[in-house]
Amino acid sequence: MADVLFETGIAFLALALASALAHRFGQSVIPAYIVAGVVVGPYAPTEVAGVSLALVTHGEFVTTAAEIGIVLLLFFLGLEFDVGYLLSQGRELALLGSVDFLVNGAVGVALAYAFGLGPLGAVFVVGIVFVSSSAIVTKSLTDAGWLANPESRTILGTLVVEDIIVAVYLAVLAAVVGGGTLAGAATSVAGSFCFLAVLALVAYYGSDHVERVFDVGPDELFVLRVVGVAVAVGALALSVGVSEAVAAFFVGTAFSTTDLVERIEHLVTSLRDVFAAVFFFAIGLDTDLRVVAGVALLVAVAALATTASKLTSGYAGGRLTGLDPRRSARVGIGLLARGEFSLIVATLAAASTVPAIRETVPPFAVGYVLVMSILGTVAIAREGVLTSRLA
Repeated sequence: MADVLFETGIAFLALALASALAHRFGQSVIPAYIVAGVVVGPYAPTEVAGVSLALVTHGEFVTTAAEIGIVLLLFFLGLEFDVGYLLSQGRELALLGSVDFLVNGAVGVALAYAFGLGPLGAVFVVGIVFVSSSAIVTKSLTDAGWLANPESRTILGTLVVEDIIVAVYLAVLAAVVGGGTLAGAATSVAGSFCFLAVLALVAYYGSDHVERVFDVGPDELFVLRVVGVAVAVGALALSVGVSEAVAAFFVGTAFSTTDLVERIEHLVTSLRDVFAAVFFFAIGLDTDLRVVAGVALLVAVAALATTASKLTSGYAGGRLTGLDPRRSARVGIGLLARGEFSLIVATLAAASTVPAIRETVPPFAVGYVLVMSILGTVAIAREGVLTSRLA
């Protein structure tokens, strides 16, 4: 127990130092948190006076806290989103998702074949490079103050469609890798959609009941109820094969039309930021720079190619939803970061029976996520320079 407590203390101190340095130099905290995880994690590349700085493992506390971070980030994303838009703008969302998937998926296929991974490898690479990180993008948009901007609706709509596509993709991929059947995958997908449909209906029709249940006096009781429900629904979603991120998003939308939003933002924001910091820190803990070095060329080519493709698909999505050229360019910039879902795909690739996939795809995914998470957050912070050239 003392060892776990010590590691937890080191993790929070490393995050505090990383945050202080990021603010000191006017940078986003997200890359700083990831780098902090690399520096003190199990694959730490540095030593001081012959003593390794590898002080923190990816233990149970970090894993659980990182999951809570994802849940709270997407819960807050839902607070900014009207579920009525999802239910009434299905055609627009389908169009956004189609453009996003076709453009970025095509690049993923090309990368896999160019580096000799074959058709099955293409399936894995497409999953890694296609989907943006809902957690990283949400945090970046919040820090940059973009959530009130018109382009945020297009960004968030694209994220929701991506997460739904990924729910289907992961069910099918898990069945293929694990030796399951497509019928079993179809059953899993059907169950997932039923679960999400129930959440969407509760969010749309149950806001009055939500307000009555959660409108309690003591702040402590209020926070415990809100966080408890968000985390519990996220856990339930995972148990039925649905992303906890998507489930938390719908929980947030249930509160979005109530008078409780301001109180939630006032009382829960700091808690969200603490657990979100652990999530980004956990990405760093998973990054072994020595292994990533072996696929550095693939990572570099993928980063360049998919940055171009995501900027292109995001710009197209912005124009399709009526945004002007500059705001459309900001849609592409806002969607650059990749994260948690790409790492899940890497975990599945590690269980592949194909040596080329098993040995190449996991380190590629880790290196790619590290590069794109940093690139995505820096791009949002430097949006003015980029859009002046893109728009």
